[in-house]
Amino acid sequence: MLQVREAKKGRATEEMEKVADNEEISLESLVKEVASGRVVIPKNVKKEEIDPIGIGKGLRTKINANVGTSPDFDDFDEEVEKAKIAVKNGADTVMDLSTGGDLDKIRKEIISSLDVPVGSVPIYHAAVKSTRRKDDVIEMTSDDIFNSIREHAEDGMDYVTIHCGVTKDAIETLKDRGRLMDFVSRGGSFLAAWILHNGEENPLYDEFDYLMEIAREYDLTLSLGDGLRPGCIADASDDAQFRELLTLGELVEKSREGDVQAMVEGPGHLPLDHVESNVKLQKEICNGAPFYVLGPLVTDIAPGYDHIVGAIGGALAAWKGADYLCYVTPSEHLCLPSKQDVKEGVIASKLAAHAADLANGLDRDMDKDMSEARRDFDWEKQFKMALDSEKAKDMREERPTEVDPDTCSMCSNLCALKMVRDYLEEEDEQ
Repeated sequence: MLQVREAKKGRATEEMEKVADNEEISLESLVKEVASGRVVIPKNVKKEEIDPIGIGKGLRTKINANVGTSPDFDDFDEEVEKAKIAVKNGADTVMDLSTGGDLDKIRKEIISSLDVPVGSVPIYHAAVKSTRRKDDVIEMTSDDIFNSIREHAEDGMDYVTIHCGVTKDAIETLKDRGRLMDFVSRGGSFLAAWILHNGEENPLYDEFDYLMEIAREYDLTLSLGDGLRPGCIADASDDAQFRELLTLGELVEKSREGDVQAMVEGPGHLPLDHVESNVKLQKEICNGAPFYVLGPLVTDIAPGYDHIVGAIGGALAAWKGADYLCYVTPSEHLCLPSKQDVKEGVIASKLAAHAADLANGLDRDMDKDMSEARRDFDWEKQFKMALDSEKAKDMREERPTEVDPDTCSMCSNLCALKMVRDYLEEEDEQ
């Protein structure tokens, strides 16, 4: 049963009912948005137990956390634990980007360990298998690529990133215009190298109809990847980026005609003044398809703090219409994230998503409830409502107030809130 096919018939699936209930919107409106392709519900038909989510128009901003091994660090247990930490701290989805160790084992374990939608980038799998078998990424075949996609779908992946927009034309645009940093997308670079070496078109673009056949078989949501996203501020909003976006817009329409759910990935590194225009351009070119942004990172000078940089860009992007934020961790550009990095990245992204939702009129009661708890000096309620309850509680306990236990040690008995409240109460009594 395909979500979009059922929606086109005006029928609501069980997943649509759950999403509408969670989002507190009408089921009828959600069905229409799924039918139009402006909302996707990533869920593999092979899965039974999953908490479905909706991504797209009129819904809360969702966030994704990436985990996965590398050739230098292939600790299977640690990556599975990172995935669980991400979900515990608020990630709506998790992607497995593993490139080291037993890729099949870790992929299956992450899928089976989580009750949220899980995604992957099958080209990584195909490329790693090619290097292990033939010593070079460029030796992988079209069959290798599509077999990896099918294998991931068969294992239960709910969505996959597919770099269909890295075409021969896009690469020529890149060569003609030049960039400071040609490629920062790993999947995009694999395909670009393959195209340049073999002189052939990207199989994912050339055989898109076959890709849709696989997607329909599993109701696999396609995340149309931005292989030519800018990797630094100097390359933001260039011709190569937009050449790829035009191609992705064409493929969104093909996907909708073929009853395949699709969303579009976006940059990347953008200065603040480019964020809104990039979001609006994507929505226009891709006819309202859900927009999945990687950050965006609004400056290049913050190694160790890129989770904050990504949250700044993500909040603005989501306010202006992006639907789905990929988290950024403090270790971005530096090393494989630790478990603590994953936690901090998720919380920063969650804050960005909530800030945007607030600006768009959603979930304002949450902030009102927190304000009431602060007014009432209800510390336990504040801790409970905090995105990171443990950190909030630990910080208060680390430097407690000894003068007035109701207040914090910043102001103690000079607390502005309590002082004015006490005098107002005295006046009321008189």
